[in-house]
Amino acid sequence: MDEYVGGKVKNEFEICKEPFHTQYIDNIIKEDEIEKNERTVQIKDVDMKVGVEKVKYEQPVTEIMELYPVKHQIIHVGYKLHQCSNSDSSYLKSSLVAHTGEKPYQCSQCDKPFSQSSHTKTHMRTHIGEKPYQCSQCGKPFSQSSHLNTHMRTHTGEKPYQCNQCNKAFADKYYLIIHQRIHTGEKPYRCSHCNKAFTKKISLTIHQRIHTGEKPYQCSQCNKAFSDKSNLICHQRIHTGEKPYQCSQCSNAFSHSTHLKIHMKTHTGEKPYQCSHCDTSFSQNNNLKIHMRTHTGAKPYQCSQCNKAFLLSSRLKTHMITHTGEKPYQCNQCNKTFAYTQSLVLHQRTHTGENSYRCSHCNKVFTQKISLTIHQRIHNGEKPYQCSQCNKAFSHKSNLICHQRIHTGEKP
Repeated sequence: MDEYVGGKVKNEFEICKEPFHTQYIDNIIKEDEIEKNERTVQIKDVDMKVGVEKVKYEQPVTEIMELYPVKHQIIHVGYKLHQCSNSDSSYLKSSLVAHTGEKPYQCSQCDKPFSQSSHTKTHMRTHIGEKPYQCSQCGKPFSQSSHLNTHMRTHTGEKPYQCNQCNKAFADKYYLIIHQRIHTGEKPYRCSHCNKAFTKKISLTIHQRIHTGEKPYQCSQCNKAFSDKSNLICHQRIHTGEKPYQCSQCSNAFSHSTHLKIHMKTHTGEKPYQCSHCDTSFSQNNNLKIHMRTHTGAKPYQCSQCNKAFLLSSRLKTHMITHTGEKPYQCNQCNKTFAYTQSLVLHQRTHTGENSYRCSHCNKVFTQKISLTIHQRIHNGEKPYQCSQCNKAFSHKSNLICHQRIHTGEKP
């Protein structure tokens, strides 16, 4: 077996001055001396991490008689540098594109440009759906061999890329690069509209849709559109009823992983978010932010019709119905319409008798438990709402509010 450990240098990069070499197998084996189909060539490489020479692969000479390109970054054992005057190498020209930024190859489907024709061919698979590389473990197909190689690590558990700051390991070099930005604080992708910066390009792309209003992902069931594909996937579970995230403590299942994480805190009792004013704790940071408005008095959601402000966006949406008069929720039994879903749910109980609440004193039936509680005060004489001005008491809070206007003179 012949050992091939070198390469013939064709030229060097004009910009970075790295030696640029290619290999011709027919330079090391003469046809008149030996039968090519009886020979194999051993291609060797150096593991750049540990500096150890390794055999990359073996191939018959007949399969690699043509030009075998080697990336200029790779260090091979024993090659000798020679300057060649041939500047017409197509391989050299294609590699120089990396320095010039030129992208002469364009996708015929979406006009996306590429620096190399091979990249264009690989990209075309996203349009035609071709996935020629299949996992031998689970059968999952991929459009690129590199994607298959990365996927295989989910089966082997291999994580060869390690952070030198915290030793966290990753299966893909890309995720290591993104992770390291946590330590460096680097956010190279900046929004041209609001100057907000991101660690990942895809995060910037999704964010910019807030400014452009673009929503490229549309539900095939109800035509609702989304700016992020993951949001569409979660939305579609409303139609399918799929709830893939199940609690290990109880039988509850959820359509979104974040909902499961929030639910799990009901089992652990964890409330890591604490108010600095009153020491009230919350399981979610968003709930703490909303709670803080009770201290600051902030009401960021304002009605465009009457300028009334609200703590929550949901309350503003509910309020807007008072201006539009819209009643989009209709009973399927009697066609009566309602402005709010909760009102429809309560109404439907009059048809089904579901969750009916009956007074033990007079047998009167109510659709809401709170309505029964208020009614029972007629029988037991309870009046929990007392005026701070004259001590008069009431069985219902709304009656107290009306009474207090006598003292304040308010006439709404």
